[in-house]
Amino acid sequence: MTHPPTRRTVLMATGAAALLAGCGDSGDGSSGEAPAGTPSPGRELARTADIPVGGGTVFKDEQVVVVQPREGEFKAFSAICTHQRCPVAAVEDGTINCTCHGSRFRIADGSVANPPATRALPERRITVEGDSVRLA
Repeated sequence: MTHPPTRRTVLMATGAAALLAGCGDSGDGSSGEAPAGTPSPGRELARTADIPVGGGTVFKDEQVVVVQPREGEFKAFSAICTHQRCPVAAVEDGTINCTCHGSRFRIADGSVANPPATRALPERRITVEGDSVRLA
C-alpha cells in the first residue's frame, strides 16, 4: 500500500529541486558559459592617460582592474577578491585593495601583499593600441 505524499514531502522535494537548480553554475566559467559580469572582448575600457602611473582604475561593471605599475606598462586583473569574492574597491599606494576584509594585492603582478587572501588576483587580458586600453 502506498501513501499519498504529504504537504511536507512535496515542499521538501520542491525546495531540494530549487536548491539544486541554483547550484548549476559555480561562476568560474567551468560550465562553458561566461559568468555574469564577464567583460566583452575588444571593448575600450579607458584611455591610457586615465590610468595613473603607480596606480590603477577599477571597472566594477566589467569586474576588471587596470593598473600601470610603471609608465607605459599596463596590466589587468580580476576585480573580484580571491578571499571571499568581494569586489575590490580601489587602487592606492601600489596595491589593489579589497575593503571587505582588508586584502591587498600588488599592482605589479596581482600577488597578495596583505592577507587574508592567500591567492593572487587572476590576470585578465588587455591590449593597448595607441592611447586606448581594450579588453582582449
